[in-house]
Amino acid sequence: MFGASIGRAGQRIIDAMVRWLAHGHINPNILTVVGVAINVGSGLLFGMGQFFWAGIVLIVANLFDMLDGQLARMSGRVTSFGGFLDSSLDRLSDMVVFVGLMVFYARDTEFHSTLNVFLAGAGLMGSVMVSYASARAEIIIPKCDVGFLRRPERVVLFIIGALSTRPSSHNFFANRMPAVLWVLAIGSYWTFAHRMYHTWIEVNKTEISQPSPAEIASSESTTADIRPKTTLAHKAG
Repeated sequence: MFGASIGRAGQRIIDAMVRWLAHGHINPNILTVVGVAINVGSGLLFGMGQFFWAGIVLIVANLFDMLDGQLARMSGRVTSFGGFLDSSLDRLSDMVVFVGLMVFYARDTEFHSTLNVFLAGAGLMGSVMVSYASARAEIIIPKCDVGFLRRPERVVLFIIGALSTRPSSHNFFANRMPAVLWVLAIGSYWTFAHRMYHTWIEVNKTEISQPSPAEIASSESTTADIRPKTTLAHKAG
């Protein structure tokens, strides 16, 4: 109940912001571009090791990501290009954060870790493949958004890893970014595999429900054989 109350309060704030933006005739695509620009700033902060502030900036950036879609629907500006722009820049937003983490862990500091560089790179490739699998699958099936590690979950994990970073702390819950990278690396490929399997199942269902070319040809041939006989029967009667 407490969580639901927070969610409703947050949604009311977002709705008020969307109404204000709609009243000001703000183009949703501008919010999309501003959001990705802020995300680039977050990636730079990750690269410099300013994890806490990178997490704060990431929260602000994804507020814009929530607003643009709702603004487009409220103002009646939902367009095919707007959806394409939003989807494309979301991929860029993901990648700049991963690259920032790779730069940080590759630097010659006490936090240098080849393993973490590898995990960030693997997570980057996995996140791209998850998005690509969905986009490619939805050409042949209606929807492919299955899997537990989609973009919102990735963003939340980044924020948790960033805000928990306290280099001098030995608390169990501090400095969780390496654990986050493990989850992102493994979870992304699991989600990618899930989408591949889901698409295979859905395509097979479609192919089974549709008659094969041979069955169509056989049906047409049978119909052609019956028509003359039916006509002759009518004439004889």
